[in-house]
Amino acid sequence: MQSVFTGPVYVVRDNIDTDQIISAQFLNLVPTIAEEYEKLGSYALEGLPLSLYPIRYVKPGQLDSDYPIVVGGKNFGCGSSREHAPIALGSANCQLILAESFARIFFRNCVATGELYPCEITERLCDVLKTGDVVTVDLDAATVTVPATGKVYHFKPLGDVRPVVDAGGIFNYARSSGMIAAK
Repeated sequence: MQSVFTGPVYVVRDNIDTDQIISAQFLNLVPTIAEEYEKLGSYALEGLPLSLYPIRYVKPGQLDSDYPIVVGGKNFGCGSSREHAPIALGSANCQLILAESFARIFFRNCVATGELYPCEITERLCDVLKTGDVVTVDLDAATVTVPATGKVYHFKPLGDVRPVVDAGGIFNYARSSGMIAAK
């Protein structure tokens, strides 16, 4: 599995809720249907207010984002429990989120769906980085390096969460480890 990710970041602040990640009007899209899964990505983070986030996570008319890494503040993914939230981000080509803290159910949905790595950063990167800055995230070392400055930041190791996300979610992990019968 891939352990190093490099790319531009999309920076958000505190308390980004699941309604901002994927609006309720798009919850009728079924992620197990390929074309609906793709469409979900085009709506990722569309609920963010334009006044605060004039650069859109996914450009209008596109299915994928130019930002494989999202940087957030505290309480990322708060609000209602919807597994569509990490699925929409994953469909938009988000590979991981670096946030100061996550809402518990959002964190669990990231792991259960296997869509992206929820990395809990130990410093407030949303005050350091701006949208478009390039970083390199090393999951093995639990580090974030900003090539432009050479600064290195740390996040909490993913531990037992990592192999589940690596496998593509809880059911794939259970099948590959023999917990449940393979299809």
